[in-house]
Amino acid sequence: MSSQTLNTGTNEHPGSTAGLPATPRPYRNRRLPAAGTVGRYAALAVAAALTLGPVLWTLSTSLRTPSESFNLPPSFLPINPDFTAYREVFKQINVGLLVLNSALVTGLIALGQMASATLAGYAFARLDFRGKNAIFSLVLATMMVPVQVTIVPVFMLIRGMGLSDTLLALILPAIPTAFGTFLMRQYFLGLPHDFAEAAALDGAGPWRIFRSVYVPLAVPGMAIVGILAFNFHWNEFFRPLILTISEQNFTLPLGLVTLQGNLGTGSISVVLAGVILSMLPALVVFIFGQRTLREGLTAGASK
Repeated sequence: MSSQTLNTGTNEHPGSTAGLPATPRPYRNRRLPAAGTVGRYAALAVAAALTLGPVLWTLSTSLRTPSESFNLPPSFLPINPDFTAYREVFKQINVGLLVLNSALVTGLIALGQMASATLAGYAFARLDFRGKNAIFSLVLATMMVPVQVTIVPVFMLIRGMGLSDTLLALILPAIPTAFGTFLMRQYFLGLPHDFAEAAALDGAGPWRIFRSVYVPLAVPGMAIVGILAFNFHWNEFFRPLILTISEQNFTLPLGLVTLQGNLGTGSISVVLAGVILSMLPALVVFIFGQRTLREGLTAGASK
């Protein structure tokens, strides 16, 4: 008998199942989102609408003509976007000088708070001295005192120092920060002690340990203090209103008030255009610093 292989017309391996009908795959039911997840998304959507709604309305109104700003019922989107209000802002106020003053004041306050909070936070976290807990409690207690309560004694001290109606009057009182001290203290407490012990064995003193070991590790925490200080003091209105008189020392929030005109007769579109312009620097700082801010806020959880 010949050893020839029978040709069945197919090239499949004898053990192959290619000729068999495909086995249907079991149907997988898609799970619907849980009620808790839907509720969280709904709450986030409402919070986003409440937060961004006023900002979007401000932007929309700044692109309208003054007559369109008072239409009833109001329209959320401008019918014919008009950028005239933005040009009027630069005509009515010295935007360059106001931005320079605000940048100088806010930048120096942010740097000063980063330095003072780092030094104080390290002292409360790592150094042992008499009355440390009592002093730290007093520092925290100052967070509950509103600035309106302390503005009079601060004004008297500034006048006694001969710094009335100067930019230093806005910078110096704002450098000490109770919140920044608390934040940096908690940050230093989360750092390991092994680094300090190793540096001490190598002959490093307390100041060298602080400067060379812990300050580089505390950069994310310092960035948090700086970003929060910049965003707060860039928009600060009350202290500059009390401590400055001449227009050459006005910050941007004070300059925007002059856009309202006498007895509020100015154009609402121009005022809101100035508000939008004043938001841009703080927005840029937040965009470039949000990664550092997020890493700094979550760093303590990963230690």
